[in-house]
Amino acid sequence: MQLNYRLVNALLVLASIVGIAFALYLEHVQGLNPCPLCVFQRVGLIAMGLVALIALIHHPKKRWARRGYSVFSTLAIGWSFGVAARHVWLQHLPPDKVPACGPGLDYLVEALPFKQVLSQVLTGSGECATIDWSFLGQSLPFWSLLFFTGLLLLNLWQLIRK
Repeated sequence: MQLNYRLVNALLVLASIVGIAFALYLEHVQGLNPCPLCVFQRVGLIAMGLVALIALIHHPKKRWARRGYSVFSTLAIGWSFGVAARHVWLQHLPPDKVPACGPGLDYLVEALPFKQVLSQVLTGSGECATIDWSFLGQSLPFWSLLFFTGLLLLNLWQLIRK
């Protein structure tokens, strides 16, 4: 079965909406405050959804334009995938190797230049190594990584198919 370009973009938009809705549910209903790495994962998921939405609405006929949208969408979800992989890695560090807790993301954004904020957040902190939620014995970053893996594969397929 050949999935058409528009349907794949619709699936990506839907996946982005569902993923962000679940993150907001965990934050506002379950009371789980997102750590800085969680926030960065959301940024990539939202960016992928927005690119896919623009591609869905625009529905370009030219192959290069379709590939352009696919490149940006793949890069966005690749960002989320990378941050989630880092998050899972931090959670599996021995307790004595976990970085110390640092200031919150709000403070970092106000006090530091953007490049330093990225560096600080991606280095991780003790709060990112804490496991506050699990399902079937796995942490939320693990499930996020699995979700992002599926989306990354779908984006890569969309990028390389004829």
